[in-house]
Amino acid sequence: MEETTELLVFTDLDGTLIDHDTYAWSPAKDALDALKNIGAGLILASSKTAAEIAPLRAELELTAWPAIVENGAGLLEAETTDIIDAAHYEKLRDVLDGAPAALRRLYCGFGDMTTAQVVEATGLSSGGAMLAKQRIFSEPGLWEGTDAQKQDFISYLTTQGVIAQQGGRFLTLSFGGNKVDQMRKLITRYRPKHTVALGDAPNDIAMLECADIGVVIHNPHRPPLAPLKGEDSGRIIRSTAAGPVGWNTAMLDLLKTLELDQE
Repeated sequence: MEETTELLVFTDLDGTLIDHDTYAWSPAKDALDALKNIGAGLILASSKTAAEIAPLRAELELTAWPAIVENGAGLLEAETTDIIDAAHYEKLRDVLDGAPAALRRLYCGFGDMTTAQVVEATGLSSGGAMLAKQRIFSEPGLWEGTDAQKQDFISYLTTQGVIAQQGGRFLTLSFGGNKVDQMRKLITRYRPKHTVALGDAPNDIAMLECADIGVVIHNPHRPPLAPLKGEDSGRIIRSTAAGPVGWNTAMLDLLKTLELDQE
């Protein structure tokens, strides 16, 4: 059993800690430093692959903490850089390719894209796109059909044991596991006194509602999330500013509210 942690923070990346357009996290540096100064745990939780998250986690000096990868379908443990097991992904692609042709052609997954196409879809560099294509547990993709066709597609996937989660950019497929599943495991492991979760997309909702305090980060690039459970009581709040700027302000305010700031 791990030693009790005062504060454990779970955060989405794209559109939350990382700017939607520039992929910069630097506007959140003050809050990141404040968390580090009090020894708080910070768990990155994203649809990104282990190959993508490992260097970012190192850049943020967070290698002592696990990271939730591929939308919660997997966990990258602390002090490791990769997960080697391609069986999940190959099986997932087989199910995807077995979808009715009229629906299959409307979904373009990362496995269907060239590196250049992933660059165009994500705004990543060529190197970043290559890391994003190193899937292990899940398949993000772009849906190009109607909402009704999307529901038919999801219904087919459900019969095959595959779940679909809509993120800020992509519809991500996996054999199960989501951010909140991994979050609960880590809460049991670290036994924090306080938990905070920050996110901006539908696939963050369960994580936001599970935390002691949830923060919906404003994202002008997508419709706002509907009111969440606990929002009327103030347990879930919303930032005014977008991305890492909103993240920084919200996190610094919460540290004061929890009387954990060192000013």
